[in-house]
Amino acid sequence: MTEHPDYEDQADDAQASERVDKLIASASYRQADEDRAFLMRPEMCGVRLQLDFWKTEESLLRHGIEHTVVVYGSTRLVEPRAARQRLELAQRSLAEAPSDVGRARAVDAAKRLLDKSRFYSIARRFGRLVGSRRATALLPKLAVVTGGGPGIMEAANRGAFESGAPSIGLNISLPNEQRPNPYISPDLCFRLHYFAIRKMHLLERAKAAVFFPGGYGTCDELFEVLTLLQTGKITPLPVVLVGERYWRRAIDFDFLVDEGTIAKHDLDWFAFAESADEIWESISRWHCARHCLDEV
Repeated sequence: MTEHPDYEDQADDAQASERVDKLIASASYRQADEDRAFLMRPEMCGVRLQLDFWKTEESLLRHGIEHTVVVYGSTRLVEPRAARQRLELAQRSLAEAPSDVGRARAVDAAKRLLDKSRFYSIARRFGRLVGSRRATALLPKLAVVTGGGPGIMEAANRGAFESGAPSIGLNISLPNEQRPNPYISPDLCFRLHYFAIRKMHLLERAKAAVFFPGGYGTCDELFEVLTLLQTGKITPLPVVLVGERYWRRAIDFDFLVDEGTIAKHDLDWFAFAESADEIWESISRWHCARHCLDEV
């Protein structure tokens, strides 16, 4: 068979190698799982959601994390010593400009945060208590899981870390990047992109949800958990609000009942506690009652 006279051997095509290099460098040739620009397209959101979920899920499965207690709370509630330093700094700033309303307000806020720093100590003790507890007929061995940031999350992770137990942190990508707290187990420190996937992982293995005083983020999680329980979208679990005075001031639950926007029995979805021991007792009591119901 004779070659077409118009065709030129590749060996004689001086530009062939250069064209192949351009093909290999092109975006279309790039392997899909290595093509970040492709993966970040809006159309690939479903794939990114799966990746966000499965990376964390696979690691939790591999490490045998089956049951957890999830702890929520403010990033601003730091340990007492740090809170005292913050107050002293605010007071020195006010002393430089005694008539400054903003600085006076900062001192008042720092005083309140110092008063609430006891919740850091309670969360730390609770994390240590959970980490040291063994499985029983009523409750399996639990691992502490938090959002992985500072404040109350740090305290709970710290307590678990100090007990030598697994300490899980599910950080989230934010415009102002949040560094993970230093008390998370190295192989159990995650960073997720989607809040929805993070929320799912926080609750997926939870046998209890504990809420310390917090702001928008904590309240968002609280109302989501209560809504999921109210609508039967998750398996029932005990919900403990730490610091009754704070929560009753922050959210007027009785007002919601009086207004008819929730039912009286919707208040049964949660209980209050004031100490680490009370939190654990509330969780244990709930599971004991549940165990008795399951046997009937």
